[in-house]
Amino acid sequence: MESTELILTITRLATGAGATFVAILLWSTTRDTAWMLIIMGTILRYGEIIFSTFGIFGLVPEDIVLISGYLSVETLLVNLPLVFYIAGFIVMIRRNRIG
Repeated sequence: MESTELILTITRLATGAGATFVAILLWSTTRDTAWMLIIMGTILRYGEIIFSTFGIFGLVPEDIVLISGYLSVETLLVNLPLVFYIAGFIVMIRRNRIG
């Protein structure tokens, strides 16, 4: 592993851990649906960071397939946080709409 890749991995782990920690603190104080969806997206994003780090070190095979030929765990972990972010934004837009 090159030093630049190691620095990138360490910073992704550190910032992801910080964001996840703060998200969990917020989770314990809010019951707002939009915020809950954003928090779940953040936690899933950190799960993707952990999964890719395990893949770099060879602890987890990166080609784990959920649906043969169509859906892998990596694809799911990369895109699922964005789905939760979209859902949270939609909830906020619908709530703040006038009329």
